[in-house]
Amino acid sequence: MVWTLGLGLWGLSRKHSVWRDEAATWQVAQRSAGEIWHMLGQVDAVHGLYYLLMHVLFKYFGPGTTTLRLPSVLAMAAAAACVAVVGRRLAGFWAGLGGGLALGLIPSAQFFLQEGRPYALVAAGAGGATLLLVTLLQRHGGAARWTAYGGVILLCALLNWLSLLILPAHAVTLVWTRARPGEWTRWAVASASAVVCALPLILFSRGQSDQLSWIPPLTWHMMIGPAVLLAIGGLGALLDRPRSGRLSVASVGLPMLAVPQLGLISLSLIQPLFVDRYILFSLLGLALLIGTGLDAAVRAARPRFPRASKWLVPAAVAVAVVALLPQSLAKRSPASRVDDVLAIAADVQRLKNTGDAVLFVPAARRDTALVSPRAFAGLRDIALAESPVASGTLKGEEAGPARIRASMLTQRRILLVTDAAPVARPVSGQRDRVKAAVLREYFTIVADVQVRGRRVTVYERRLHAGSGRTRPGLHPVHGHLP
Repeated sequence: MVWTLGLGLWGLSRKHSVWRDEAATWQVAQRSAGEIWHMLGQVDAVHGLYYLLMHVLFKYFGPGTTTLRLPSVLAMAAAAACVAVVGRRLAGFWAGLGGGLALGLIPSAQFFLQEGRPYALVAAGAGGATLLLVTLLQRHGGAARWTAYGGVILLCALLNWLSLLILPAHAVTLVWTRARPGEWTRWAVASASAVVCALPLILFSRGQSDQLSWIPPLTWHMMIGPAVLLAIGGLGALLDRPRSGRLSVASVGLPMLAVPQLGLISLSLIQPLFVDRYILFSLLGLALLIGTGLDAAVRAARPRFPRASKWLVPAAVAVAVVALLPQSLAKRSPASRVDDVLAIAADVQRLKNTGDAVLFVPAARRDTALVSPRAFAGLRDIALAESPVASGTLKGEEAGPARIRASMLTQRRILLVTDAAPVARPVSGQRDRVKAAVLREYFTIVADVQVRGRRVTVYERRLHAGSGRTRPGLHPVHGHLP
């Protein structure tokens, strides 16, 4: 736990950068509870509990990158502790220690270890639920522990209901270990209760499935990552010498790794859903299997090298740290994310003049202004018809294309905030096409800055529309907005 906590605190601010997913957490957390509730009726109901939690933390500790990310660090540290305890109980000291240390080093875990989103919290809940299940199967606990198990599963579901994929994983464990009928009955009651309580959220959030339209259809290329993880996990399971009817690391870790991966792939054949962070908790199974592999190496070395065998796990961790150092450093840099919402704020403040207008393409790039309102003070958002708070959305409601065009034609200077060229997508949507057309026909570029995936371009009204000239050395905005 201390090891994972240290990895999480290392470079936590990422040079004071916040990317677009975290910006959603940042701006929603600063709304009132009533405003958040209003928003959940329109968008992001699946993250409602997480937003309310972050609202409380922002209220008492203030907005900042530490408040934004520390819950994820603490949650992943708790998940590592659960892995260590489960590994120790099922395979011994070195399996527990090796697995617990391995979790924080897995590249995907390092990425979400410092992410202001709910996925690390789900991983902690999955770790707690798995530890409870192992305890119940070993010690035949009573109703209180089964109730706690169901409560933790429900909490995970309220943070992200795709975490319910842990239930079929636990069912495989029960089959593998030949659980008694009474254990099956108690597990089924606890699991069904959690699912029934989460069902209203699942059904309601399905009505907001348009938010997932950005996820691409499943391709063979996307299967490479899961295949590698399953291959590593399968090797760890073989080293554990799995046997039917025995509670072991293999019987717990392999289903926890494989079932969520395969389950999400199966769901993605119906609707594109395959995003690795949705099943981040499956990495706990991988860590358990890595731990048992290290334990097998210690056991093999102990007869011939009794003293040296004690240093095998620390040595393996040291080698892994060195080998993964370039990735570890990269994941703690602003460049590890597609953009930085905060980066362009200083340039907006420097380039703006009193009375200037501002536009955002696409409208979701308004998150820059929502996270850095001081930098945009004095600018008029001429496309905005209803604010994000009033509309109960993340980006607000914009006026119709005709109104946007008319408003633009009354401006002398307009600041356009958009994506930098390397990450920009072609302009889509009638409103954005109108913005592009008016800027091309009636304005000329006088300043253009790109920083960490974001871009601000200053346009001035031409005296003679239609000349189409821009200053030498300036380029069209991401190839689509001249």
